[in-house]
Amino acid sequence: MPTISMFFGIIVRMYFGPKEHNPAHIHVYYQDNTATFNIEDGVILNGKMPKRQTKLIGAWIEIHKEELLADWKLCQEWEKPFAINPLQ
Repeated sequence: MPTISMFFGIIVRMYFGPKEHNPAHIHVYYQDNTATFNIEDGVILNGKMPKRQTKLIGAWIEIHKEELLADWKLCQEWEKPFAINPLQ
């Protein structure tokens, strides 16, 4: 599972392969916390994340939604996703 971005101790990854389930999502890691976030609306699908990091991730998703959806499409075709700029 490639890392597509890292910022403020947050690691964002995306699985690739046509068997990865919808909706389009990212896997996020922060310290001992892991969560899956929906790309369309930034909502946590499962897992836990501290409130501050959830807000940062939501803002990052909103800024990079088109790039994330393009990466999701690549992943569905067994292609490695591109790196996305971190939140600054």
